Amino acid sequence: MVENLQGDSGRGYYLEMLIGPPPQALNILVDTGSSNFAVAGVPDPDVTSYFNTELSSTYKSQGIDVTVKYSQGSWTGVLGTDVITMPKGIDGSYVINIATILESENFFLPGVKWHGILGLAYDALAKPSSSVETFFDSLVRQAKIPNIFSLQMCGAGLPVSGSGTNGGSLILGGIEPSLYKGDIWYTPIKEEWYYQVEILKLEVGGLNLELDCREYNADKAIVDSGTTLLRLPQKVFSAVVQAIARTSLIQEFSSGFWTGSQLACWDKTERPWSLFPKLSIYLRDENASRSFRISILPQLYIQPILGIGENLQCYRFGISSSTNALVIGATVMEGFYVIFDRAQRRVGFAVSPCAEVDGAPVSEIEGPFTTADVASNCVSSVSFHEPVLWIASYALMSLCGIILLVLIILLLIPPRCQHRYTDNDVVNDESSLVRHRWK
Repeated sequence: MVENLQGDSGRGYYLEMLIGPPPQALNILVDTGSSNFAVAGVPDPDVTSYFNTELSSTYKSQGIDVTVKYSQGSWTGVLGTDVITMPKGIDGSYVINIATILESENFFLPGVKWHGILGLAYDALAKPSSSVETFFDSLVRQAKIPNIFSLQMCGAGLPVSGSGTNGGSLILGGIEPSLYKGDIWYTPIKEEWYYQVEILKLEVGGLNLELDCREYNADKAIVDSGTTLLRLPQKVFSAVVQAIARTSLIQEFSSGFWTGSQLACWDKTERPWSLFPKLSIYLRDENASRSFRISILPQLYIQPILGIGENLQCYRFGISSSTNALVIGATVMEGFYVIFDRAQRRVGFAVSPCAEVDGAPVSEIEGPFTTADVASNCVSSVSFHEPVLWIASYALMSLCGIILLVLIILLLIPPRCQHRYTDNDVVNDESSLVRHRWK
């Protein structure tokens, strides 16, 4: 399973998979931030291949419609089951729940080289309900492998949307010693839906941002390989940008660079990374009184873009703001070998040997550090997960439906008396609209 992935941080890392006999080969995006296994089920202008269910002798439709919305893009399809094999994965064939995508919006994008998505998060996020057994849960049950997988993405310092041939590894069922160096540092999984962890503080250039630690976890902090950037809650993002601008060797910088609307370009002979500071994220250790920090050098968050100008090399800012989470995405994950130890409910980080630029490492892990100066719990005790939001939404819609029905009945009943309005009467006609907010 070593080097079984291809891709880049800009468009994701994917694994080859064969579906059904006769086998249909598709590239599947590896995503630890969702839980459905889904593939293109009809031709699409942005994909080069799709799964034709009519050609598979083992495909069985469940006739259940499913819709999944991501932070960018969405798709609608039909649930079914089929046999899958992985040329560079676990030996054998396995029957897996699979959604065939029939319609999508901003999901398959121009230039992507994958044809589906492999959600590796917990069944709490599975659509249309958590009763849909996830891909990895099916593998653990059928192949009898340990409930753990690990991920290495090798794109440090390379163009974010290059040839798509950057390497990587998805190890299903264990840890591969050749994919990391030094020690593995583990942080507990706070909730089993996303891979939610607890972040204690951030440092820019060795200086603490001095924010309340709950700001870093608002309303969650997750590890998500399907997210391109390091995404930060707005207050944290603003503090990070100010700290980078203050500690960098660049006096003035366009605000458009920080917001992602503009690139910054230098002569190809220059290396701008020396102008920017190191960024460190502190995570709570398994021993709650200790922490450790993972650090990324500018080579990971000041990211080269391919194909702009002959004598210029342009870069984008690999950090963005978020309205509802801190997301440790590919910008950070490319520096580390990340272990998703579901059996012991923890996520591990170790330095990746492929996280090097010009022969020098661009990521670090250090610890332990005391947590005496941090709150004992930085995660809000009130957490509204998606299933809870669905239940609350349906309850509100049902209540509105009952009220509407009563109003219709009252309107249909003939009035027994009439009231003649005078100039002194005031008529107030107020209405409310209950909106369900999709995540």
